[in-house]
Amino acid sequence: MQAGMIMTFKVGDKAVYPAQGVAEIISIEEKDIAGSRQRFYVLRILDTDRKIMVPVSNAGAVGLRQVISEQEICEIFDILKERTIAFDNQTWNRRYRGFMDKIKTGSIYDVAEVLRDLYRLKVDKSLSFGERRMLETARTLIVKEIAIAREQTEDQVTGEIERIFVSN
Repeated sequence: MQAGMIMTFKVGDKAVYPAQGVAEIISIEEKDIAGSRQRFYVLRILDTDRKIMVPVSNAGAVGLRQVISEQEICEIFDILKERTIAFDNQTWNRRYRGFMDKIKTGSIYDVAEVLRDLYRLKVDKSLSFGERRMLETARTLIVKEIAIAREQTEDQVTGEIERIFVSN
């Protein structure tokens, strides 16, 4: 999805909010903001039950997008299978900032790269506390979205991802 595209959702739809994961559109409300009437999607993040309001007119710009398709899932698995990852000798905190920037884009492909890179890095050296948490965040974002897209359990998806890394 391109940033800035007009996204339209209805109540009950699932959508993905960048860095937060899959959410359900629980309502669409109108509010007066600074004298003008605006419509908002009210989202409930499935993982945390947190509620977020996103202006309908700004949904694409903030990165709100539809749950991925089966073809996109295949592309994610291809990213996870890639072996050529070059780690220069950056400090962990510089790597961490780069990974965090990728997660914040809302692109599932960027999140898949973070998962792959941190998983591969973990094989060579111990990860910092922040990197371990980020690995868990990236895994959770991907697993939850694929599980919802495929109507599978999170355990099934986690197993499939783990098999990629074990066999690769």
